[in-house]
Amino acid sequence: MKPIKISFLFFNTIKIVLLLCTTTFSFAQTKIDSSLYYYNAIIAPELPEDLPSAINFYIKKKQQDLNKKDTLNAISDLRLLAMGEFKIGNNSDSENHIVEALDLIESMAFKDTLINASVGLNNQLGRIYRASRNYPAAQKYFNKALAIAKKAKDSIIILNNKANVYKDELDYKNAIDIYTILYQKSLKTQDSLQIALVLDNLGYVQSKTDSPDALENLKKALEIRKNKNYLVGLHSSNSHLAEYYLDRNDTAQAITYSKNALNLANTVNSSSLKLDALSLFMRLDKNPFVNEYKRLADSISNVKQLAENTNANFKYNIAKEQKKTQASQLLQEVESRKRLIYQFLALFILLALIASYFIFRYRYKKAKIEEVYKTETRIAKKVHDEVANDMYKVMTSLENNPSIDIGVLDDLERIYSKTRDISRENSAIDLHQDYGLQLNDLLVGYKNQSVTIVTRNLSKIDWKDVSEIKKTGIYRVLQELMTNMRKHSMASSVALVFTQVGSKIEIKYRDNGIGCDLFKKNGLQNTETRIKSINGTISFESKKNDGFKATIKI
Repeated sequence: MKPIKISFLFFNTIKIVLLLCTTTFSFAQTKIDSSLYYYNAIIAPELPEDLPSAINFYIKKKQQDLNKKDTLNAISDLRLLAMGEFKIGNNSDSENHIVEALDLIESMAFKDTLINASVGLNNQLGRIYRASRNYPAAQKYFNKALAIAKKAKDSIIILNNKANVYKDELDYKNAIDIYTILYQKSLKTQDSLQIALVLDNLGYVQSKTDSPDALENLKKALEIRKNKNYLVGLHSSNSHLAEYYLDRNDTAQAITYSKNALNLANTVNSSSLKLDALSLFMRLDKNPFVNEYKRLADSISNVKQLAENTNANFKYNIAKEQKKTQASQLLQEVESRKRLIYQFLALFILLALIASYFIFRYRYKKAKIEEVYKTETRIAKKVHDEVANDMYKVMTSLENNPSIDIGVLDDLERIYSKTRDISRENSAIDLHQDYGLQLNDLLVGYKNQSVTIVTRNLSKIDWKDVSEIKKTGIYRVLQELMTNMRKHSMASSVALVFTQVGSKIEIKYRDNGIGCDLFKKNGLQNTETRIKSINGTISFESKKNDGFKATIKI
């Protein structure tokens, strides 16, 4: 029993899968068939309900394609909607669909590849303006379509429409010239409906010029369209034949073809085609009131149509101009942003150059100061190692010579002392040790029995964030001030007060010496140069017999 149960389940599963596959295939096939059905209902309607149902189908399909962001299919839907609405006689709706389709093409990055769609839409727009009796606008869009058309078949259709405008304007000569050329070209395409289209139009214009070939061409076009069961084309053929006989006062034939045209208009369910057919019947009526009514109605209709054209003709152009304006505004905004970016970059580069200049200047200045300090240290070492040592040897050797004048030895000792002082004043500073302690040792080193040195707040200064160059500069400047004091001021008391506010350090020097007139002498010039080199300031204050003051800020 168990194997039988499994087989039964397996068999049912296979049936379900096959059913699903068949349903899916059937659904896809139905979808394809329905699309083809509605496409044919727009291109060649056969029943009254064909055009309305096809229009409803493509309205829904267009929205679905737009929701799926399938722009190409949405453009195709709009083209078919424009054709369907035009055939029914809804020129305004047809125009709106074309404008929407052209906008979609403009929005696409690869719009140059949609030539066929652009050709068809511009040609359809020309047909709408022709139906609205706006002939200049019609020719404008036919010319636009013709300029980008690449297929011979498309060019024939567009030229036929241009000739139709000449026909409407009663310019039969230009119309016949174009139709004749198109007939020869259409024979090469072997497209029977296209041949019928050109023959029908050619025959109609020839009938207005009493050409003997007119009736033959009109009937040839009628036969081709009958064989193809092309209802819209058959309506046109019957209307033209009715008008042919009407112009020649053959009322019986005119009525027959007018009835055919009206029946076809009812089949297609096109209000515009019905109006054309009924217009033929009114022309057949000999009642003067009917004729006068028709004349007045046509006149009023023409005036009304021309008034509507004033707005309708510019609808697409205005929409396009609005898009151009928006694009221009967007471009201006982009250009404005670009300018701001370029200005920002220029400002950034300028600031970078200025910063680079000051950095380079600072580094150059720092390198120069360091080189000066290295040179001073090197000279001091040479003075100590070579001059002072040699001087000491000479003094030692001369002291043992009793014949040398004691005055010479004293002079040599003074020279030796000077060289030793120069060496000491410019010797290397060990900045890795306690800087405050070294500075204190320097200042106290100038203290002797006749000179008192007092410092205040030196131990409270935080030297760890002060650069080595500034430390060296402060050391050398204070050394020069103290040396200047010892050599020139004859002071007995010196006071140095240190103050720190944030990163700024202020040092006030004061002695009770004889003072001097400040002419930047006695080493003061060199002191000021040193302070400036490390971005500090120094000010001097002194009078004769009133001591000497200096304020250092760094």
